[in-house]
Amino acid sequence: MDNNQPKQPQGNQLSLELNPQITKTSYSNLAIISHSRSEFIIDFAATLPGLPKALIGDRIIMTPEHAKRLMNALFDNISKYEAQFGVIDLSGGKGPQPGTTFNLGDFGPMGGGAKS
Repeated sequence: MDNNQPKQPQGNQLSLELNPQITKTSYSNLAIISHSRSEFIIDFAATLPGLPKALIGDRIIMTPEHAKRLMNALFDNISKYEAQFGVIDLSGGKGPQPGTTFNLGDFGPMGGGAKS
């Protein structure tokens, strides 16, 4: 079998191709999620030391059904990751250090509008 041949999809598998000339890669250490009745909006941002604002690099808009599929896929992959490498520590190893991390829950709802 020629290793240069693309794999043929089997069953429900989807054949994907990564074209490095058009594929964008972004770094994100912050995601802000909002939703309406018909869509979920995920803003991926990077907050870096010394920068006064988090920079939003990508906005992904998807249907509620696709958002739930993404949630399930992330759960499945995180479970597999933790089975192989151990539990992911969300405390940063030593607990939160002042000025280095924050909890989005501390900021209240993020809908763009002010509450009265």
